[in-house]
Amino acid sequence: MTDPQAPAHPPTPPYSSRTPVHEQHLDGFGTVRILPLDPAADARVVHGWVSGERAAFWGMNGLTEQQVADIYAHMGTLDTHHAFLVVKDAEPVALFQTYDPAADRVSECYDTEPGDIGVHLLLAPAGTGGARPGWTAALSGALMAYVLLGLDRTRIVVDPDVDNEKAIARFLKQGFTAGPRVVLPEVDLPDVHLPEKKAQLAFLRREVAFAG
Repeated sequence: MTDPQAPAHPPTPPYSSRTPVHEQHLDGFGTVRILPLDPAADARVVHGWVSGERAAFWGMNGLTEQQVADIYAHMGTLDTHHAFLVVKDAEPVALFQTYDPAADRVSECYDTEPGDIGVHLLLAPAGTGGARPGWTAALSGALMAYVLLGLDRTRIVVDPDVDNEKAIARFLKQGFTAGPRVVLPEVDLPDVHLPEKKAQLAFLRREVAFAG
Protein backbone atom coordinates (compact mmCIF):
# COMPACT_ATOMS: atom_id res chain seq x y z
CA MET A 1 0.00 0.00 0.00
CA THR A 2 1.04 3.58 -0.59
CA ASP A 3 1.63 5.69 2.48
CA PRO A 4 -0.77 8.67 2.11
CA GLN A 5 1.60 10.76 4.25
CA ALA A 6 4.60 10.16 2.02
CA PRO A 7 5.52 12.90 -0.46
CA ALA A 8 4.78 12.14 -4.07
CA HIS A 9 8.40 12.97 -4.97
CA PRO A 10 11.62 13.12 -2.96
CA PRO A 11 12.06 16.52 -1.35
CA THR A 12 14.11 18.95 -3.38
CA PRO A 13 17.49 19.61 -1.72
CA PRO A 14 17.72 23.18 -0.43
CA TYR A 15 19.25 25.71 -2.85
CA SER A 16 19.43 23.19 -5.70
CA SER A 17 17.01 25.15 -7.86
CA ARG A 18 19.07 28.34 -7.68
CA THR A 19 21.64 29.16 -10.35
CA PRO A 20 25.15 29.71 -8.98
CA VAL A 21 27.58 32.28 -10.31
CA HIS A 22 30.31 29.76 -9.59
CA GLU A 23 30.36 26.03 -8.87
CA GLN A 24 33.49 24.04 -8.12
CA HIS A 25 34.15 20.51 -6.92
CA LEU A 26 37.18 20.14 -4.68
CA ASP A 27 38.53 16.64 -4.19
CA GLY A 28 38.33 15.57 -0.57
CA PHE A 29 36.23 18.60 0.34
CA GLY A 30 33.01 18.71 -1.64
CA THR A 31 31.14 20.94 -4.06
CA VAL A 32 31.10 24.69 -3.45
CA ARG A 33 28.34 26.78 -5.02
CA ILE A 34 28.23 30.58 -4.84
CA LEU A 35 24.63 31.78 -5.08
CA PRO A 36 23.41 35.37 -5.44
CA LEU A 37 21.91 36.21 -2.06
CA ASP A 38 18.11 36.18 -1.91
CA PRO A 39 17.43 38.78 0.84
CA ALA A 40 14.02 37.38 1.73
CA ALA A 41 14.73 33.66 1.44
CA ASP A 42 18.16 33.82 3.08
CA ALA A 43 17.40 36.36 5.81
CA ARG A 44 16.84 33.78 8.54
CA VAL A 45 20.15 32.01 7.93
CA VAL A 46 22.14 35.21 7.48
CA HIS A 47 20.58 36.91 10.50
CA GLY A 48 21.52 33.91 12.61
CA TRP A 49 25.15 34.39 11.60
CA VAL A 50 25.49 38.19 11.75
CA SER A 51 23.67 38.56 15.08
CA GLY A 52 26.10 36.35 16.99
CA GLU A 53 28.81 37.82 19.19
CA ARG A 54 31.46 36.12 17.06
CA ALA A 55 30.27 38.31 14.15
CA ALA A 56 30.57 41.61 16.01
CA PHE A 57 33.09 42.91 13.47
CA TRP A 58 30.51 42.41 10.70
CA GLY A 59 28.61 45.36 12.16
CA MET A 60 25.08 43.92 12.26
CA ASN A 61 24.76 42.90 15.91
CA GLY A 62 21.43 44.08 17.29
CA LEU A 63 19.62 44.21 13.94
CA THR A 64 16.36 42.35 13.40
CA GLU A 65 15.94 39.74 10.69
CA GLN A 66 13.87 42.23 8.68
CA GLN A 67 16.53 44.92 8.97
CA VAL A 68 19.15 42.50 7.70
CA ALA A 69 16.89 41.57 4.79
CA ASP A 70 16.34 45.25 4.00
CA ILE A 71 20.07 45.98 3.96
CA TYR A 72 20.74 43.20 1.48
CA ALA A 73 17.72 44.11 -0.60
CA HIS A 74 19.22 47.59 -0.94
CA MET A 75 22.59 46.11 -1.85
CA GLY A 76 20.86 44.11 -4.55
CA THR A 77 19.95 47.36 -6.32
CA LEU A 78 23.61 48.36 -6.66
CA ASP A 79 25.90 47.60 -9.59
CA THR A 80 29.06 47.92 -7.50
CA HIS A 81 28.34 45.81 -4.41
CA HIS A 82 27.10 42.21 -4.44
CA ALA A 83 26.21 39.63 -1.78
CA PHE A 84 26.30 35.85 -2.06
CA LEU A 85 25.40 32.80 -0.03
CA VAL A 86 28.09 30.14 -0.22
CA VAL A 87 26.79 26.59 -0.10
CA LYS A 88 28.90 23.45 0.37
CA ASP A 89 27.16 20.19 -0.50
CA ALA A 90 23.71 21.81 -0.02
CA GLU A 91 24.64 23.35 3.35
CA PRO A 92 25.01 27.15 3.69
CA VAL A 93 28.49 27.84 5.04
CA ALA A 94 29.35 31.51 4.43
CA LEU A 95 28.18 34.99 3.57
CA PHE A 96 30.37 36.48 0.84
CA GLN A 97 30.37 40.02 -0.50
CA THR A 98 32.25 41.61 -3.37
CA TYR A 99 32.54 45.29 -4.25
CA ASP A 100 34.29 47.72 -6.55
CA PRO A 101 36.85 49.51 -4.34
CA ALA A 102 36.69 52.60 -6.55
CA ALA A 103 33.01 52.97 -5.57
CA ASP A 104 33.63 52.32 -1.89
CA ARG A 105 34.97 54.38 1.01
CA VAL A 106 38.12 52.26 1.02
CA SER A 107 39.21 54.11 -2.12
CA GLU A 108 39.89 57.16 0.08
CA CYS A 109 42.55 55.18 1.94
CA TYR A 110 44.71 53.62 -0.79
CA ASP A 111 45.52 53.97 -4.49
CA THR A 112 43.13 51.75 -6.39
CA GLU A 113 44.28 49.88 -9.47
CA PRO A 114 42.32 48.65 -12.48
CA GLY A 115 41.37 45.06 -11.77
CA ASP A 116 40.96 45.51 -8.01
CA ILE A 117 38.06 43.82 -6.26
CA GLY A 118 37.12 44.09 -2.60
CA VAL A 119 35.71 41.17 -0.64
CA HIS A 120 34.13 40.51 2.75
CA LEU A 121 33.72 36.99 4.11
CA LEU A 122 31.75 35.77 7.12
CA LEU A 123 32.02 32.06 7.83
CA ALA A 124 29.14 30.19 9.43
CA PRO A 125 29.78 28.97 12.97
CA ALA A 126 31.52 25.61 13.18
CA GLY A 127 29.11 22.70 13.46
CA THR A 128 28.93 20.12 16.21
CA GLY A 129 32.19 18.62 15.02
CA GLY A 130 34.08 21.82 15.78
CA ALA A 131 36.85 23.37 13.71
CA ARG A 132 38.12 21.30 10.78
CA PRO A 133 41.77 21.72 9.73
CA GLY A 134 42.11 22.94 6.15
CA TRP A 135 38.38 23.62 5.80
CA THR A 136 38.62 27.43 5.55
CA ALA A 137 41.57 27.26 3.16
CA ALA A 138 39.68 24.95 0.81
CA LEU A 139 36.57 27.11 0.83
CA SER A 140 38.61 30.28 0.31
CA GLY A 141 40.31 28.69 -2.67
CA ALA A 142 36.96 28.35 -4.44
CA LEU A 143 36.06 31.96 -3.63
CA MET A 144 39.40 33.21 -4.94
CA ALA A 145 38.90 31.22 -8.12
CA TYR A 146 35.57 32.95 -8.63
CA VAL A 147 36.75 36.54 -8.12
CA LEU A 148 40.22 36.33 -9.66
CA LEU A 149 39.59 33.90 -12.50
CA GLY A 150 35.84 33.90 -13.03
CA LEU A 151 35.53 37.68 -12.81
CA ASP A 152 38.98 38.23 -14.34
CA ARG A 153 40.25 40.48 -11.56
CA THR A 154 43.93 40.93 -10.79
CA ARG A 155 43.98 41.86 -7.10
CA ILE A 156 41.79 41.24 -4.05
CA VAL A 157 41.53 43.94 -1.38
CA VAL A 158 40.33 43.21 2.17
CA ASP A 159 39.81 45.61 5.07
CA PRO A 160 39.23 43.69 8.32
CA ASP A 161 38.90 45.62 11.56
CA VAL A 162 42.34 46.16 13.14
CA ASP A 163 41.14 44.30 16.24
CA ASN A 164 39.95 41.29 14.25
CA GLU A 165 43.23 39.45 14.71
CA LYS A 166 41.78 36.09 13.69
CA ALA A 167 40.65 37.36 10.28
CA ILE A 168 43.91 39.21 9.66
CA ALA A 169 45.96 36.11 10.50
CA ARG A 170 43.78 34.01 8.20
CA PHE A 171 44.29 36.38 5.26
CA LEU A 172 48.06 36.50 5.76
CA LYS A 173 48.20 32.70 5.93
CA GLN A 174 46.35 32.58 2.60
CA GLY A 175 49.07 34.66 0.92
CA PHE A 176 47.75 38.19 1.36
CA THR A 177 50.31 40.96 1.87
CA ALA A 178 49.57 43.38 4.70
CA GLY A 179 49.06 46.97 3.63
CA PRO A 180 48.66 50.06 5.80
CA ARG A 181 46.38 50.50 8.78
CA VAL A 182 43.79 53.09 7.81
CA VAL A 183 40.64 54.78 9.07
CA LEU A 184 37.68 54.24 6.78
CA PRO A 185 35.51 57.36 6.96
CA GLU A 186 31.93 57.33 8.21
CA VAL A 187 29.23 56.96 5.56
CA ASP A 188 25.94 58.63 6.43
CA LEU A 189 23.45 58.43 3.58
CA PRO A 190 19.65 58.01 3.55
CA ASP A 191 19.91 54.30 2.73
CA VAL A 192 23.29 53.47 4.26
CA HIS A 193 25.06 54.31 7.50
CA LEU A 194 28.52 52.95 8.20
CA PRO A 195 30.45 54.19 11.23
CA GLU A 196 34.11 55.09 11.03
CA LYS A 197 36.27 51.97 10.99
CA LYS A 198 39.92 51.36 11.80
CA ALA A 199 41.00 48.75 9.31
CA GLN A 200 44.01 46.70 8.30
CA LEU A 201 44.27 46.60 4.52
CA ALA A 202 45.68 43.51 2.85
CA PHE A 203 46.12 42.54 -0.79
CA LEU A 204 46.37 39.35 -2.83
CA ARG A 205 47.46 39.41 -6.46
CA ARG A 206 46.25 36.80 -8.91
CA GLU A 207 49.77 35.65 -9.80
CA VAL A 208 50.41 34.93 -6.12
CA ALA A 209 47.13 33.11 -5.51
CA PHE A 210 47.54 30.98 -8.62
CA ALA A 211 51.30 30.79 -8.97
CA GLY A 212 52.32 28.36 -11.65
